[in-house]
Amino acid sequence: MSVPTVGVVVPTRDRPELLRRTLAAIGAQDYVGPVRVVVVHDQSTPDHSAAAGALPTLVLGNSRTPGLAGARNTGIAALDTDLVAFCDDDDVWTPDKLSRQVAMLSTRPDALVASCAIEVEFRDAVITRLAGTDTVTVADLSRSRMAMLHSSTLLLRRAAMLSGGAIGPVAEDAPGGQNEDWDLLLRAARRAPIAHLDAPLVRVLWGRTSQFAYEYQSKIASLRWMLDRHPEIAASRPGAARVYGQLACWCAAAGDRRAAWRWTRRAVGRRWREPRAAIAVAAIAGVPVERVVTALHRRGRGI
Repeated sequence: MSVPTVGVVVPTRDRPELLRRTLAAIGAQDYVGPVRVVVVHDQSTPDHSAAAGALPTLVLGNSRTPGLAGARNTGIAALDTDLVAFCDDDDVWTPDKLSRQVAMLSTRPDALVASCAIEVEFRDAVITRLAGTDTVTVADLSRSRMAMLHSSTLLLRRAAMLSGGAIGPVAEDAPGGQNEDWDLLLRAARRAPIAHLDAPLVRVLWGRTSQFAYEYQSKIASLRWMLDRHPEIAASRPGAARVYGQLACWCAAAGDRRAAWRWTRRAVGRRWREPRAAIAVAAIAGVPVERVVTALHRRGRGI
């Protein structure tokens, strides 16, 4: 019996040491089927030296829109595999990540996407984030972004990701290249529930390695973009409160107190105990949002 071929798309940007660590973990997979890797350098010069390893590896420059979405779509287009996985250049997989997810997809033929839980590494702390379920629906993703369904956990049927496919390419028009993974999950879940393996098979590095850590205006624009694209978020009281609370926090961090108050009122109106509303009020009063983010990251969480 043949096993599916798997392509792994690794977007990267000027982080060769982290990239080598990521590629080493991909090369250590115990999956018995063929695995090919595409490293896509985004807004940086392709470096072939970091890609030397046990697996066939193609090194490309991003030929599409600058950013993670364009880089991932560049990698998908360069592959001809049955399945495609994403892995950011600062994350690492456990050796059984692919084999366990491929096995799960084989038992869930209707699912287009498989995910898994994560470990969050922040400074000297490592926290496990589980979903508490083996199936993720549109309703689940409307209530919460579900951070454990990180882009580096995703294994997808490649045909579904092509233009005209059941899901379609990663959205390259996401403002600031943010929330495109949440958008992708919602689009996929509309077609079929996501198959989730609730085991921490990916370690995600949080902190200043993010290219988007303090781009507040991009965070604001991308959340409003999500509300426009996915009305089911606003239709969910906890989901709307969460996003409105985030908007309040990022507006406060950006110095727009009037907008921060407006989004805070909307968040409390949907869920009066929304914790992000309290964070926004503190930020409006002068508490740096970065301080709150750091405290949350120590617990493996974010705003």
